[in-house]
This record gives sequence, C-alpha cells and structure tokens, in this order.
Amino acid sequence: MIDLRVVRDNPDLVRASQTARGDDPALVDHLLDADARRRSALTEFEQLRAEQKSLGKQVAAAKGDEKAELLAHTKRISEQVKGLQSEAAEAEKTLDTLTYQVANIVEGAPPGGEDDFVVLRTEGTPRDFAAEGFTPRDHLDLGERLGAIDTARGAKVSGARFYYLTGIGARLELALLNAAMDMALAAGFTPMITPTLVKPEVMAGTGFLGKHADEIYHLEEDDLYLTGTSEVALAGYHSDEILDLSDGPKRYAGWSACYRREAGSYGKDTRGIIRVHQFHKVEMFSYVPVEEAAAEHQRLLAWEEQLLAAVELPYRVIDTAAGDLGSSAARKFDCEAWLPTQERFLELTSTSNCTTFQARRLGMRERTASGETRPVATLNGTLGTTRWIVAILENHQQADGSVRVPVGLRPYLGGLEVMEPTSR
Repeated sequence: MIDLRVVRDNPDLVRASQTARGDDPALVDHLLDADARRRSALTEFEQLRAEQKSLGKQVAAAKGDEKAELLAHTKRISEQVKGLQSEAAEAEKTLDTLTYQVANIVEGAPPGGEDDFVVLRTEGTPRDFAAEGFTPRDHLDLGERLGAIDTARGAKVSGARFYYLTGIGARLELALLNAAMDMALAAGFTPMITPTLVKPEVMAGTGFLGKHADEIYHLEEDDLYLTGTSEVALAGYHSDEILDLSDGPKRYAGWSACYRREAGSYGKDTRGIIRVHQFHKVEMFSYVPVEEAAAEHQRLLAWEEQLLAAVELPYRVIDTAAGDLGSSAARKFDCEAWLPTQERFLELTSTSNCTTFQARRLGMRERTASGETRPVATLNGTLGTTRWIVAILENHQQADGSVRVPVGLRPYLGGLEVMEPTSR
C-alpha cells in the first residue's frame, strides 16, 4: 500500500500519479480527510482517557455530594470515550479502504494509456519471408503440422482457450522453462515450485484484487484464489517477516502453472495459444533495499533480454505508460517479440518495480544497519512462459513447415536442430 507519510507530506505528488494512471486524484483528498479524522479522534480519545484515569483517583478520595458529582462526570466522560473510540475505529476502517484503493506512485513511466508506451530499443531484424520465397504459417498451423499443439481436443475437454502441448510441443516448453531456470540459477536465484492457490490476504497484498479482480479464478467454497503468476506466492513467502538483506538481495525463481480468466478479451487472440486460461511460467522475484530497486529492475530486464537472445528472437523493449501499469507497479518494462504472421509485436516478458507497495501490505521489512526496521522493495519479471512458443515457431519456421531449433535450446532437446512435421 502507499506510504501515508508521503500522502501527508506531498499530496500533489500522489495526485499527479493518480492522474497519470487515469485514476481519480480526488481519492487523495478523501484519504487525507479520513486520516485527519482518525488522528483527531485518537487524540481526543487519549486526552479523555487520561482525564478518566485522573477522575478515578479523585472519586476514590471524595465523599458525599462531591463523590456523586464526580461519579456523574465520570459517566459522561466514559460515554464520550466510547463515542470517540467508535469514531476512531470507523475512521480507521475508512482509511484502510481508501488506502487500498490508491495505486503505487508512478516513478518515471511515460504518461498516457495502453498505446502511449515508449520504445526504448529494438533488437534483431525480422526475417523477410517474401525475399525467402514463401508465406509464413502461423504458430497454430505449424504446431499442428509438428504434432505439437492440439487446441481442438483442448476445447473438447476444457472449453475455449485451452489446449494440449503434445510431443515436441511439450518438450519445447520444458526446454524453454528449464533454460530459464538454469539462467536464473546462474544469476543467483533460488529455484522454487510454488503453490498456485493462495489466501485472499496474499492475493490482495500483491495488488491483484483491484479493478482487474475479474481476471482471477476464485474458489468460493474454499475462499482461495488461483494465481495468474507465481509472483503472488513468492511475495507471500516472506509476509510478516523481517529480512536480512545485508548480504544482498533475496532472489527467487518460481516455476508454476498459471491461470487467468481472460475476462473482457472476447474475440481477442482466439486462435492458437496466445491468450489462454492456463499456461506455465518461470517468474523472477527480488527483495531488495529500496535504494537498490531501480538498479535491480535493470538487472531483471537484462536477464530477460539474455534469454530472448538465446532463443534468437527479434524484439523491442518498451517503457509501459502509467495508465497501463498494474496497481502495485511504479514502473514496468515489457519485451515484445516480432510476430511475422500478424506483423506486430507480442508481449513475452514484463518486469515491474513495485517499490515498497507490496511489502507494506504484506508486512515485509528489513533490519537496517542502525537496527531499525523498514519496508523492503519487491520486483518481479518473467523469464520464460508458454507464449514464447508462439514466437519461436513463427520466427524460426522453414518453407517445408519444419522449424529450426534455436541454438540456445538445443542442449535441452537432446541436440535436436530441426523440428520436423509429422502426421497424427
């Protein structure tokens, strides 16, 4: 959650952030009002409580009419104390509700909405298939010819936006995710297989139960949520703990199945496995001192780009606009690979700097050299997911329907150099 001290000391900064996101800046004023009412009620409550204690001593020493008068006054004070206590509790409840509605303060992201991102750089050159003498097939056509993707049976068993990865398709996903995990290990990450069901307080703590809560599957009978990323479980891993970061960041790489309802995406990317309800992903997650957050963000991006280079994909890096950030992110960089058949860039990775926003909600702190505790910064970044298969198949296809295996994945496929079409 947002730091209340920042709201009090620099409300214009928070209002500007709300405006940049396309959120209501008036929420800041409502928050300040609730905070002022809570603090005022608490101050009066403490003053009356002190008077109440003082009266107790006077009553014990008084006699006759004086004692009766003091007792009556004590009763009135007691009623006022109860009223102020109730008022403070109500203001506290309102304050908590409003605090959870204010998104993280934007740090350096360009203003605007989904289409207002800034391209930071482009790496690699898309192939000229016309010059090579053939029209590229899309990933589903290629996947079916390779015996790698079966969406028809996925729909038969589970419905729309489900699929099977079969044969070389299953092997390709495992190769990609194992390559991602090896890269994470080399970078000092601790590998994790994470839970995919989490409690409401953990899901809310990471910022996923805001305006995009309809994207999440909820098991009402158990009051548990299916995670759309292992970021959620990795953030909850150290909830309500004091961390020792004296030896450097704590870094985890979570491998998990992920689930998304894709609410509101009717008609979008309905062919193939671009936008699906279930997929696998390796997610990086870092706990760092807040002063190191921006540098760690760049490191996460560099590791993502390292794996993109290993699978030889042309891509671009974008600085996501403020209005397209999740509520917990202060800044986000995406890597988007070129998709030949659609002549557009497709998001493959995201990395977000959440500063202390998630840590404040989940009670994650570090102990400083002076012995004090303070919230840590949390960051996350994708390091390989099922969607990468789409870009790999389309960018490395050959005229006969076969697909060249990127050099970086060949050790994970037994040295296989070419995936050949096969009949079912």
